[in-house]
Amino acid sequence: MTTLRARVLDATAPAAVRWLEDARVTWVDGQITEVAAWTEGPCDADVRHGVLTAGCVDGHVHAAQARVVGRASGPLLAWLETTVFPEEARFSGAAYARAVADGFWRDVLRAGTTTALAYGSVHAEASEQILASAATAGVRAIVGPVWMDEACPDALVVPAAVQAEAVAALAERWSGHPRLDVVVVPRFAVSCSPEMLRIAAETASGLGLRLTTHLAETVAEGEAVRQRHGGRYLDVYADAGLLQPGAVFAHGIHLDEEDLARLAEAGCVIAHCPDSNAFLGSGTMPTGRVMDAGVPIVLGTDVAAGRSLRVPVTASYAFDNALRAGRRVPPETWWWIATVGGAQALGLDRLGRVAEGWTADLVLHSVPETVVDADSALAALLFDRDAVTVERVWVNGARVVG
Repeated sequence: MTTLRARVLDATAPAAVRWLEDARVTWVDGQITEVAAWTEGPCDADVRHGVLTAGCVDGHVHAAQARVVGRASGPLLAWLETTVFPEEARFSGAAYARAVADGFWRDVLRAGTTTALAYGSVHAEASEQILASAATAGVRAIVGPVWMDEACPDALVVPAAVQAEAVAALAERWSGHPRLDVVVVPRFAVSCSPEMLRIAAETASGLGLRLTTHLAETVAEGEAVRQRHGGRYLDVYADAGLLQPGAVFAHGIHLDEEDLARLAEAGCVIAHCPDSNAFLGSGTMPTGRVMDAGVPIVLGTDVAAGRSLRVPVTASYAFDNALRAGRRVPPETWWWIATVGGAQALGLDRLGRVAEGWTADLVLHSVPETVVDADSALAALLFDRDAVTVERVWVNGARVVG
């Protein structure tokens, strides 16, 4: 059992948070058993100098790009050719993959992220190393190798049947792990043949795995899909069977109302990556239209096109993006999406709150003395990024940072 005396910020609804100025927070075997006003009694630590929150959820990040952050060689398609593909080719070496993964998960946790959906490279052994590293680090992670069979360097081509077999082996290897899972990752329609997209969809549904890919990140990408596949972007995915419940589509910038309605009807999710969208000049996601359509949103740092692993930084960019798109989405909503809303979008139950009966994935943030209530806590966590640091992190009740 662990008991803290703490100030707590907790997302209670999509536009509401609660602030507890002096609370007892107790957990046993990874589950929070008490969150109540402090009265008296022993505690393991008095951490009221900071703010205790749920851990953040990153719904789109590239573990295989951790060492090329900030390489401004965009826009997207040129950036892939110049920066990403050469770096991901290095993951053919298991030792290199493990070294990068160890640093990546260390930094993810130090950023206050306790759950991440991460892309590997095309190499199944690299994803094995990324998962093994996550197991050691103590993070909660969903990981899979990228699928590509055309319009990429020869060294990164893996036939669909080979990748399907590799993913099945990974899924069997990590089945039943309390924190880790495998995901099916066709990179995007530009680099996947129709057959590969179809086999990826069949693999995900057949193995009961989540599926994720990129969608409508840039106008040029959409035109490349039209030329290669002879149809509209979402139609290509729909024809292949990728519009599955819980499928996560990264970016979703250049979609119309019909596209959004189809995603909502299918139960799909958009991973909103505003920092990388700005860095590569990809565009502004129509936040209001996505929300009005009922498509769930999870935030994605999208490192390496994103420049920070801190989900609250991504949330601040999402706030700005929404304003540019004509909708003011309040900080409370972005904190919800960064925590419990993001977890729900990924199909993860009882994650993302500091509340009784929820999983003890928690972060203690060091904050300035100006933080005295919910409004000032949100202001610091989301927008005063130089003033806040992550002091301690717990995943499933186990302390993994600090």
